[in-house]
Amino acid sequence: MSDTQGKLSRRTLFAGAATTGAVAAAATLMPAAQHADLAPPTPKLPPEKGGGYELSEHVKRYYQTTRL
Repeated sequence: MSDTQGKLSRRTLFAGAATTGAVAAAATLMPAAQHADLAPPTPKLPPEKGGGYELSEHVKRYYQTTRL
């Protein structure tokens, strides 16, 4: 095996740094993705009689796993 293999040359180091810098510059110049069509989720109103327990599908699955 020769001495030049396995070592990082100065040319390779600078080429990698330039590539990294170019990618970083391109990423900052790209417009940010905007999701204007996504509305924030509306919060659920609390129940009138108190409580707040809701038998959802997740809860039903849990109950099925606890049956003997």
